[in-house]
Amino acid sequence: MRRTTRRTTKSKTKTTSGSLTLLSLALLTSSTTAQNNTKRGIAYVGNTHTPDNALLQSPTSPLSWYYNWSPYPSTAQLSPNNIEFIPLIHGTSDAADSATSRALSSLPKSSTHLLTFNEPDGEKDTGGSSISPEDAARAYIDHILPFREGKKGGKKWLISHPSTTGSPRGLDWLRDFNSSCYDIDPSNGCPTDFIAAHWYGAFDGLTSWLGSLDDFYNGNRSGSSSEPKLRIWVTEMALPQGDESATVDMMRRSLEYLDGEEGVERYAWFGAFRADDANEWTGDGVALFDGEGGLTELGALYLGGEGNGFVEGQKGEGGAGGVRANVGVLFFCLVMLVLILPGYW
Repeated sequence: MRRTTRRTTKSKTKTTSGSLTLLSLALLTSSTTAQNNTKRGIAYVGNTHTPDNALLQSPTSPLSWYYNWSPYPSTAQLSPNNIEFIPLIHGTSDAADSATSRALSSLPKSSTHLLTFNEPDGEKDTGGSSISPEDAARAYIDHILPFREGKKGGKKWLISHPSTTGSPRGLDWLRDFNSSCYDIDPSNGCPTDFIAAHWYGAFDGLTSWLGSLDDFYNGNRSGSSSEPKLRIWVTEMALPQGDESATVDMMRRSLEYLDGEEGVERYAWFGAFRADDANEWTGDGVALFDGEGGLTELGALYLGGEGNGFVEGQKGEGGAGGVRANVGVLFFCLVMLVLILPGYW
């Protein structure tokens, strides 16, 4: 009987150990899946509230990348271990600055894409870089393409063309930029690896704008391996001055469309801040956090909702790690324990 008992005990222990191992793997998978193979990111204007940043980087957050309009990551707020940083060269003076090359060379291997010239058709007092198409073409060829060719910045970067405003003048600017590029280099123009787009407005306008960009860049491309179609990154989007209901509806429709659109590689909402920190032009309806640091309905939706363990009013925890337990994962853990432990005892 003792041998039988010992064998039974050993067998039961082995089974339980295997189950707990599977449980551990399941928990690990659950906590990382949301950040793997996701298009979703954030246009990050800076958030000094540690609990907010912890929530953005929590294990089940779908946010996989961010940018902050510069080549310098926001490492004090967002850990490179949790979320990928995408640098931006804002204007022509930044492109020529040796400090930019040093900053890019210091970034981790996970940073592979480089954005260029923020809203060159826009004014500087609204965040644009205000560059003529001719000057942008010269700076792009002289200072941006060397990053693509591995001659600056320590590696070969995948680069975007300048990201214009989502307006008719933005498309006109891109046409003039393209013409200027071929005036300078008739054989190559200004090659690019992906398209960067901005959109502030209703959902129907978003699809129309992306369609215009796709036609401009890919209308003459075959889509073959020798001439693949360029994919779009929507690096900024929001509905300025919209009320809560309209903004949530715009986001919901946009997320469904962008997640399902093969031609869209990544996208980012503007922005990850509290309502009190929104500017007058956007209005506080675009904020992911309310004035007390709780998720707005919009914020909970953008982080994946209850399926990822995020609900309206939820606040992040303090601490340097930026890791927060997910309600869904904890519930899964409890269910598994209920199923496993009776068999063990």
